[in-house]
This record gives sequence, structure tokens and C-alpha cells, in this order.
Amino acid sequence: MYSALLHATAGVGMVLCLTGSVAAMSVLPGCAAQRAQAPVPAVSRRGQFADKILVKKSQRRLYLMRDGKPFRTYRISLGIEPEGHKQRQGDNRTPEGRYTISGRNARSNFYKALHISYPSLDDRLKAARKGWDPGGAIMIHGEPRGARFAHLRDLVRGEDWTQGCIAVSNMAVDEIWRYVSDGTPIEIVP
Repeated sequence: MYSALLHATAGVGMVLCLTGSVAAMSVLPGCAAQRAQAPVPAVSRRGQFADKILVKKSQRRLYLMRDGKPFRTYRISLGIEPEGHKQRQGDNRTPEGRYTISGRNARSNFYKALHISYPSLDDRLKAARKGWDPGGAIMIHGEPRGARFAHLRDLVRGEDWTQGCIAVSNMAVDEIWRYVSDGTPIEIVP
């Protein structure tokens, strides 16, 4: 009886280590050393992790990126005033700029929500100069929960309907939740 272990190594490809009762199969020169020194692979049991999120507002698309290339793409809905950068609470715009995923809420009013770190210090300063509240609670979230939001469910696919958040289907937010960790950078472009 033997088992095979497959390891990814940076720039080298895959290394197959066989262990078991057959002596010839139990020793592969350098295998143990490579196993001990191998970097943490980009692919885990749960799948590939994003190292960045890119949102292109004009395309209504969210891209999960790895090494500069998208590996997942999702259709999105934006704030009901989609053009331009969010400047203040109540303007119903989705922010533009560079932020991070700063937390998550599995029990929000919307099916799963990942918090975006808006407002940045720069956003707060610009709003303060005009005497405005910059707003906050900008999320990537799924479909609305509960009867009071039932009228919004039909809008989820294709129309802009949020107050500044980025909305996706429940299936999409499940994937995003799985592939994105807290601290992941997000860039939102016009």
C-alpha cells in the first residue's frame, strides 16, 4: 500500500512523492527536503485565493484577480447614481479608488456582505472640507433578505439599485466570500 503526495513548487512545477511499503517507491531524492521547503501554494482545498478585486463600473463587472489575471468574473449592480465617485452619504454612488476588504457579515440585510474600507482618510478629508458626512457601510453583498426587500429581488440582475454598494447574486457572493480574505485590496474604476 502506498500513497502519493503532490506538491507545487515555485517555478519548478509539480513534485510527486510516493511513500509506502515498496522501498523503491518510498524514496525520491530531495522529496522530503522539497516538501519541507515548498512555499504555500496559491491553490488550497477551497480553491484559488484572490490577491486583488477589480471592479469596472462601466462594464458592471467584478473580477477576482490572481497574479494580474482574472480567474472569476461576476455581473454586478451599483448605486442608483452609478457615475462618479461617492462623495457623501445619500448620494447613492459607488465609490471609486483603492480600498481593502475590511470585514464580513453573514447576517446582514443582504445575503452575505463583505465590507469595503470606504471612506479612506482622503475621502473623509474631502467630505469634511465641504461639510458633508462621507457615508460608509459600502459592501459587496448578495440579494436582499426578508419581505421588506422583496421588491428589490427582481432588480438584482442587471439594474443599478443599491445606495452605493456592489450587489451580486447569492451564488456569486458565496464564491467571492470563499476566494477573498479580509485585507484583500479592491480597486474600483469608472
